[in-house]
Amino acid sequence: MVKKSEWVFNKKKGKWRRKSPQTKNELYRKMLGACQKNRIEFSHVLNDVWYASSENMRYIKEDLEKEFIMPLKSNRKVALSLEEKKRGEYEQVGSLELEPGTVREVYLEQVDFPLLLVKQVFKNEDGSEGVLHLVSSDPTLDYERLTTIYQRRWKVEEYHKSLKSNTSLAKSPTKTIRTQSNHVFSSIYAFVKLERLKMSTKMNHFAMRSRIYLKVPPRRLTGSYKECDYPMVGSVPA
Repeated sequence: MVKKSEWVFNKKKGKWRRKSPQTKNELYRKMLGACQKNRIEFSHVLNDVWYASSENMRYIKEDLEKEFIMPLKSNRKVALSLEEKKRGEYEQVGSLELEPGTVREVYLEQVDFPLLLVKQVFKNEDGSEGVLHLVSSDPTLDYERLTTIYQRRWKVEEYHKSLKSNTSLAKSPTKTIRTQSNHVFSSIYAFVKLERLKMSTKMNHFAMRSRIYLKVPPRRLTGSYKECDYPMVGSVPA
């Protein structure tokens, strides 16, 4: 969790704002270090383009001695050989002529070891064409293996979607660090409960949520309330 415990003055907007003493990339490396310290077994680190910095790549490969697969922005510059890297000759990833299904060795400016670059082309729901450039530090991978491993990262997107839609992660009215932390923990705990139910019922989280909520007839409440329909969980108003 990002704790914004410091105040800084934004000269452009002319007002004070909160800031975290640690960047998200620093927290990213701290989390990976904790995984290794706790002896969690993993071979590859997968992340989105936000964390595809040269510093993170070096940390994974050199400090943790693990491999990674991560996307690059189309304007990220790479050299096509070690000689071109030494001469400072770089090209933007988006301008390279790469055939889908092929693997090419490239070099980044602030990364000493070679990377494998692949180009994925896919269709979006609206019919448009999307392009994803992936790089990996693992020299043993071919195109199919590299893209298959990276596909596992999609589970993180499913996790975030369920946290927001089914366990109300983003609907917290809390204001303090303690109460916000408690809310996030409760949402993650609820997600784990849904996962256990999923294993036993063979139903996804959204299907289970629709089964949990029961439809009831209108109820007349005493006091200042008017006759209304209230969503119910069991026999207790939600």
